[in-house]
Amino acid sequence: MMRHDANEAAPIVDRMLAQLLATVPSKGRAGSDARTAIGDTRAKAYKLCTDDTLGPPLDECFDLARQAGSTSAQINYVREQIELENPATLGGALVMNAGIRLCLATQCRIIAGMSFVSRQDVDALKKQLLQPFRDAEEIAADEMDQMSFQALIALHGTVTNHLVATARPLPRMLNYQFFEPLPSLVMAYKLYDDASRCDELRTENKIVHPAFCPMVGQALSS
Repeated sequence: MMRHDANEAAPIVDRMLAQLLATVPSKGRAGSDARTAIGDTRAKAYKLCTDDTLGPPLDECFDLARQAGSTSAQINYVREQIELENPATLGGALVMNAGIRLCLATQCRIIAGMSFVSRQDVDALKKQLLQPFRDAEEIAADEMDQMSFQALIALHGTVTNHLVATARPLPRMLNYQFFEPLPSLVMAYKLYDDASRCDELRTENKIVHPAFCPMVGQALSS
């Protein structure tokens, strides 16, 4: 990377990794390893850019953050912050696009290990990933980067298929409406004839206080 490109790319790397560092838990060996790798890469960002050796350390930072416990939502936020960059040089654009693609890949790896109890959560993730993947695929196509384009298409298809297969065995949702706010225990008994299923209602409807549930919501069909 040329010097004037690195002058813009290195600060982008620093800001990107600062956001990633904020997702890493403060305790544990995995978190310590992730923070060390991120700190080293931030310190060496300019030299890594000028030597064209940024890729492997950057990839390692994201992978270690994932292993340390960074969540899908946190990585999604990191990607959103990277997208706010407005580089003027080729080097800056390459680093920004690489960061976005690493966020998408990391998020997909996290999703692969997640367990779902709510069909709504699965659908929300599918919707959340749709536009970022489309944007990344379009950028790769415009750059005539066939390898990245094919990899993004394949990854997008794989994670979508995984989410569809994950949602398929989950019970379907039905809308309900009561005449007044009720405790989740009462609602569960009325809906399922089983008060012990109150936790399902709280989870599915994101209920803040189980003693005062909204009158309108969704319940599992079985």
